Amino acid sequence: MTDPWGEATRIAVGRATDGGIVAAVPGGVRRVLTRAELPAWVAAREAERAVRWVWASTAEWYPPLLAAGVRVARCHDLRLCHAILSNAGADVGSEVDWTAPDAAHGETLFELDRPRRDHLDEVLRELERQDRAVEALPEKGRIRLLLAAESAGALVAAEARAAGAPWDAAHHARILEEVLGKRGPGGVPANMARLANEVRGALEDPLLSLDSPPQLLRSLRRAGILVDSTSKWVLREIDHPAIMPLLEYKRLARLLSANGWAWLNAWVRGGRFRPVYMPGAVVTGRWGADGGGALQIPRQLREALRADPGWRIVDADVAQLEPRVLAAMSRDTRMANAARGTDLYEGIVAAGAVATRAEAKGALLGAMYGATTGESGRLVPRLRRAYPLAMGMVDAAAKTGEEGGSVHTWLGRTSPALSYEAKRAHQNDARAARDYGRFTRNFIVQGTAAEWALAWMAVLRLRLARLPASPVAAPASGPAFARRAHIAFFLHDELIVHAPAEQADAAAEAMRASAVAAGRLLFGSFPVDFPLDLRIGASAAK
Repeated sequence: MTDPWGEATRIAVGRATDGGIVAAVPGGVRRVLTRAELPAWVAAREAERAVRWVWASTAEWYPPLLAAGVRVARCHDLRLCHAILSNAGADVGSEVDWTAPDAAHGETLFELDRPRRDHLDEVLRELERQDRAVEALPEKGRIRLLLAAESAGALVAAEARAAGAPWDAAHHARILEEVLGKRGPGGVPANMARLANEVRGALEDPLLSLDSPPQLLRSLRRAGILVDSTSKWVLREIDHPAIMPLLEYKRLARLLSANGWAWLNAWVRGGRFRPVYMPGAVVTGRWGADGGGALQIPRQLREALRADPGWRIVDADVAQLEPRVLAAMSRDTRMANAARGTDLYEGIVAAGAVATRAEAKGALLGAMYGATTGESGRLVPRLRRAYPLAMGMVDAAAKTGEEGGSVHTWLGRTSPALSYEAKRAHQNDARAARDYGRFTRNFIVQGTAAEWALAWMAVLRLRLARLPASPVAAPASGPAFARRAHIAFFLHDELIVHAPAEQADAAAEAMRASAVAAGRLLFGSFPVDFPLDLRIGASAAK
């Protein structure tokens, strides 16, 4: 297993003790640069040869380059890679806090009060520590691929924020008014006010605040609805005139809170939503987001993610990513065969393991998430008989977790180690042990799916960069992307590309080819496919 982004000259960048910028090939001559000189110097090096930039944090170093219209092909993000190696048990000890979060904005990058990890000498020392750590690990080929993929993901995150997702604020506002109603006294939308009054009338509680769970719970109980929770899962089982308007009110309240007018004013500027992604924020390797709800778009608002004139939205999501990853990890050819060229759940039905698609989905998700009761728990034994390798892998991961051990993903991301005290506690608390077993059961699958997505993005961004510049500009995307197809949005197993109209088909083909390449990079010749649901249109509406 090799680095898909090839051999490259490593150039480290950091700060000098006086706050200036210094670049150096490890063990080579150093070059002192000003902040103004850096973008052109980086662009010249990119044009000369294949370079892998080594820096403390992509989130801090890359945005100023993108603002100057300069992109890089490869990097090694020391902060993200430090976390992976440290969790894997590698010796990467340092006096510098490499776990500290990134600075929120690149503008402060070159100020004298930056953390010491940005100093070039520390950058070089950390790189040396990480090199030694990788060499000492048994699966160094896989870890190298993971470090390259994680670092490439950091480039995607910075580029997606710099370019922004094209967002039609006026269309978003129209959707809000249609769904929620016009804002009335106190800013309460008309449709929500109407529903609230219906609930108050049905409960005979004219002063009830539906946004206060304690008040709502007391009011429900006074009306004879004896529930312990106001969650929709509990309420939907109740037959009472107050329930339907209450559930609808809660649905609208979620939209107002998560993506209402306040969100629109805070997050959309100049026709762009610029999400702040946080690669590796979840222990499994999944991304997080620093506000803005970047990792989800409510279905009713997807039409607001709208291409610029002369451009198109190319939207692709992979079907049943985690189960396909499980089949590949476990080398379960029976499950891979069930997935080949078809819906995986339908394939499981066709193989005779269960009777319906719903049963197949419930049973497989139950197996990956550790369901032991209900319909999913009842069906899991059937899957164990039909797909012993896949089910054996997640069962073994759960057993390791129950015993207090750590598990790892396909490329080597390691689950958090339990403390000695926690392990002792699990010996006397079977429920806690089972809970941790459910975590480790899913960790290996969710984490490997995240690795596949990183590889997909990493290959795709390089393929898109090879497309020619378009004569049709999208100026709001910034100097680096105004004329080039680029990744604009990422949602775990879905990618959205903003592409010039004449390149939309080429971008779609690049997404397909990159999905195939990601499968081969991780799983070699194992016969599992990752089919995409691909759409080209004016918006991201489904």
